[in-house]
Order: sequence, then C-alpha cells, then structure tokens
Amino acid sequence: MTILILGLLLFLGVHSVRIVADPWREAQIARLGRNGWRGVFSLISALGLVLTVWGFGLARGQGPQLWLPPPWARHITILLTLPAFVLLVAADLRGSRLRAAVRHPMLLGVLLWAVGHLVANGSLADLLLFGGFLLWAALDLVSVRRRDRLAGTPAPEVKPGRDLKVVLVGVVAWLVFGLWLHGWLIGVRPFG
Repeated sequence: MTILILGLLLFLGVHSVRIVADPWREAQIARLGRNGWRGVFSLISALGLVLTVWGFGLARGQGPQLWLPPPWARHITILLTLPAFVLLVAADLRGSRLRAAVRHPMLLGVLLWAVGHLVANGSLADLLLFGGFLLWAALDLVSVRRRDRLAGTPAPEVKPGRDLKVVLVGVVAWLVFGLWLHGWLIGVRPFG
C-alpha cells in the first residue's frame, strides 16, 4: 500500500500545485523557464504514475474489503466510462461543441471514470486510487473554473465536423480498451 500512496502523492501532488500553490508554480516557471518547469513536472508525473500503477498492482490483493459491490455495479462502470472516454478525446481534439460546453472535459472524464470504478470496486486500494483521482478531479475542476471566471476566459472555438470525430474516436477507444486492453493491462475484462 505504501508504494501506491507514494505514487498517488507524487502524481496527484504535482498535478495539484496549481490548485494550492499557483504563485509558487509561477515563481518556479520564472526561475526554471517554461520548458524547465515542464521537464520537472513531467519527471515527477512519470515517476508518480509508475509508482501508482505498480503500487496498485501490489495492493489489489491486500488490504481490507471496505464494501461489497452489487453484481450490477460493473454495468454502471461500463456506462460511465463510455462518456469518460469521449470526454478525454474532447480534451485533446480541440474544436468540438462538447469541449466548448464543458470547457475542461478531461477533468469531467476523470470524475466519471473514478465514480464508475468506486461503484464496482470496494477494497482499500480501490478507495485510495479511485477516490484520490475523484477528489483531485473535483478540486481541480472547481479551481480551474474559478481561474477561468476571474480571467474572463472565453469559450473555446468550435470547428465544423469535430463533434462526430470526438464521439467516434471516444467510442472506438472505449471499445478497444474494454474488449482487449483492460484485460491485458489490468487483468479484468469489463465486457466479460
């Protein structure tokens, strides 16, 4: 459990700097330069992600079961991860109406992913992983919306044809991950 917690602290911690210490972040960017900051951020993120994945793999069979998910819970997870994938694609594929409406689709996608997985998994390791990401995404969403409001950030530009592309790529990615990659990478086959 220690490796999982350390990984989450590093990964979510570095991703929370803007939430809790934006002036410090800006000072580091001024000191290191934008690329220097990105390098440090990327190294800490990568280390945190590796430790989180490794630690979760080690912790999955250990620790107490905090709740027993009902048999139908995996269906809720499957349903919630579909829009989560579409939202993650909308975060990277700029110009969709979805991105313009939501503004920060990645954070909303992470929220849906985390809620779906908390419903279907009840161990302490699950609570730490999915609960940690849920808390981070909720706090970051509130923080970034407040920054947008204060800065008067306009809605992103909408480009024709992007909506269909976002949905198609998101659905295909969801199917590929659910049918093949999730079982191979995580050891659980969501679609049976």
